[in-house]
Amino acid sequence: MLEALIFVVFPFCMVFAAVSDTLSMTIANRVPLLLVAVFAVVAPLTGMEWAAYGWHFAAGALVLAVTFGLFALGGMGGGDAKLLSATAVWMGFNLHLIEYLVVSAFVGGALTLAILSFRGSALSVYTGRNMFLRNFADAKGGIPYGIALGIGGLITYPGSPMMTWALERLAAQ
Repeated sequence: MLEALIFVVFPFCMVFAAVSDTLSMTIANRVPLLLVAVFAVVAPLTGMEWAAYGWHFAAGALVLAVTFGLFALGGMGGGDAKLLSATAVWMGFNLHLIEYLVVSAFVGGALTLAILSFRGSALSVYTGRNMFLRNFADAKGGIPYGIALGIGGLITYPGSPMMTWALERLAAQ
């Protein structure tokens, strides 16, 4: 049961956040709340030491402080800040968090360049009413960075502490 939660909840939330940001340029509060709540319940049941458990939440708090500052300066959306922070709780205060941040930054940079290129093309005029492409075509709109955060999370999650525990447990059976 724990393994199923670990295998399903995080990836589902990453995909949901990416699709939601694509369609509506928002990431619902329930996504980061679900991530934090499931981690809070499941992590102690995996046998995670209390110190490590605390460090996972410290990682989320640090990322929230930094991203809240970026949000206040207008450099990041609020949903992106909350999703990054909740993901940091799952990754923990270790190299997996750095890996997630770097991968998400590279994916986000490529996504931004692709969207800006698309907005400058004639194709954006014809796709401006398509529900999947309208936010990409809108030159006045922002960049749906939840896509990059979701992809970055999916790429780096297999090496995270929770996923490693679940895979080791299944391999031992």
